[in-house]
Parts: sequence; structure tokens; C-alpha cells
Amino acid sequence: MSTAPRLTALDALHRSLGATMTDFAGWDMPLRYASERDEHNAVRTKAGLFDLSHMGEITLTGPEAVKVLDYALVGNISTVGVGRARYTHICQEDGGILDDLIVYRLGETEFMVVANASNAQVVLDALTERADGFEAEVRDDRDAYALIAVQGPESPGILKSLTDADLDGLKYYAGLPGTVAGVPALIARTGYTGEDGFELFVSPEHAVELWQALTEAGEGVGLVPAGLSCRDTLRLEAGMPLYGHELTTSLTPFDAGLGRVVKFEKEGDFVGRAALEAAAERAATNPPRKLVGLIAEGRRVPRAGFPVVADGQVIGEVTSGAPSPTLGKPIAMAYVDAAHAAPGASGVGVDIRGTHEAYEVVALPFYKRQK
Repeated sequence: MSTAPRLTALDALHRSLGATMTDFAGWDMPLRYASERDEHNAVRTKAGLFDLSHMGEITLTGPEAVKVLDYALVGNISTVGVGRARYTHICQEDGGILDDLIVYRLGETEFMVVANASNAQVVLDALTERADGFEAEVRDDRDAYALIAVQGPESPGILKSLTDADLDGLKYYAGLPGTVAGVPALIARTGYTGEDGFELFVSPEHAVELWQALTEAGEGVGLVPAGLSCRDTLRLEAGMPLYGHELTTSLTPFDAGLGRVVKFEKEGDFVGRAALEAAAERAATNPPRKLVGLIAEGRRVPRAGFPVVADGQVIGEVTSGAPSPTLGKPIAMAYVDAAHAAPGASGVGVDIRGTHEAYEVVALPFYKRQK
């Protein structure tokens, strides 16, 4: 039996804007409104407006909420200050990555974990199980929030026109409660585009009102609605991993080049510690395949799963690939053998349907905004 995809609070609005909709992780989401290249370029140069209401919000409260998170996740959440956020991973006992997350500390004993849409139930179940025996409550808040993001260099000015919150004092990876266009919101300076921007967590009944206010505020500076397609090319240019592509249960954070998120120095045990200590040692003595950037010399676009080759041998695999509007060339992220991972490594190609296309190995990210 097929189940109908879930709809966000902005569904009718997307359709009125002529969005091309797609099923994504069980949600009906806007893929693009017009040209995904134009949407991408607007975010890089002006601003884009995204509906991210498919993301999974999970709230933890109680005297031992922080202990639950320090045990359940690989990061040191007890060192996150109130009003700050942290990127981290939740791993299996064998060290495999279940999901990558952002954890917001809303108060001394209150936290919000934001999981990827495709993994929200898995993360909720794991946190609930790992909280057993602690004085803390894990609450599924996926239906309590709509999430709207405004991203791009014009986003601070757009948001400032609608709020008296101290945006100048709001650091990257921080959040504060405020009011935007009269709507109560958690205003977070986070995003997945490589640009400055904000993510606004609001009650679903306020989503349309807020979207329309942001649209009006951005009319004079080039704000456009933006879909999932350009969100993917933006994050790819910025070298940001996507779960199911660069991150999977068969990889540890050390395999993914993200060992820095694992904090062995924190007090007490945490799920996956022993396996991750072994993975860290392996990575130090016998580096696994490394995640690198690839830039095409030709025009053919690599896709996830395509083999990376050198001297007639398979040396890796593409995890994400797309045309880059900013670079004007096809780009990819790929895991390759350490011997071929240095920027400028010669003779590297991608097997695209039987033809070995030449690619340049580069360090990630492909694009970094000017501060």
C-alpha cells in the first residue's frame, strides 16, 4: 500500500507559485519554481527563500537532558552555551553514522535536535532508547514547527526590516527567540548553502504569513523562492555532506573526514566510543579513502555511484555530482584512495557510462563566500 506524501503548511502557496513538486523523504516538497540555475545564483548573489518544514525537530527537556545527549551523540553537548548550536553526529554502536544533526541549546535543561527528514524517525527512536534511565523527556516536535530559511548576502537586511531582534549580535551557529513580522520565532543563524542566512522555526499556522512577509521585504533586493534542487547544488559547491551520499551507516565520522566532531575528551561513555576509538587509530595509521572534490575538464556530469578511476583501476566512487552554476563546470564529491587524494593528483577520471572523463582533484569546498 502506498501512503500519500506529507504536506507542509506552505503546500498550497508553493503550488500557487507554480512550483514543480517532488516526493522527498515522504514529503511533497518544491523541487524548483522556475529555473534552478537562477534560484542558485540568487542565493549566491542576493537571497533565496526555502521551505524546510520536512526537517525533524526533537526536543529534550529535564535535569539530565544534557547527559542524554552527551551519551547518545558523539559531540560534547555540555559545552554548548544557551543560545548556541552545534553540528554533530549520532552513531551506531559500531561507529556507523545514523545521521548528522544540529543541536540547539534553548535553555539550561532544554535542547532541540534537528534531524534530516529521511532519518527523523530513526533519530527519535534512538534518542528515546538512549534516554532510558535518565531524568529527561524526549518529545517528537515534528508537527510543532514549520521551518523557513532565508539565505544569501541580502538575507540580514531582509530580516532586519521585519524584526527588532539583535541580528548583528547573533553569531553563526547561534539562535535566539524573537518576533519576525509579528510572528514568534526561533531565529537561528544556520544554513546549508555556504552563504550567510537564517533559519526560522515557527508554528505551522504562522508559516504562510511569515513567508509572504519575507517575500515582500525581499522584493526590492532580488529575493526569490528556492527549491530543493538548488539547495543541493549550493551545498555541493560549499562541500557540505548529504546523508545517504557522503554519510552512511557504513562510514564512521573518521571515514568521512569529520573525525573532529567526535569528542573523546568528554566525561563518561557514549554510544560507539570503543568502535570510534579504533576507527580513529586506523585513520591515523592507514588512512581510509578520502573525500575530495572533482572538477570536470569536459561537460559530462558525474552522478552518485559512478566509479573514479586512475591508470585503468577503480580508485573510488562519486557520492554527489552536478553542474556547478558558480564554477560553470560539472563538479563532484568522491571518496578516493589516499594515494590519489592530493589536490592536483594526475590521471584521475570518472567512468561515465564506459568513457573515462578527465577530472581535476581539488580540496573541498569548491566555493567559499567572502566574509
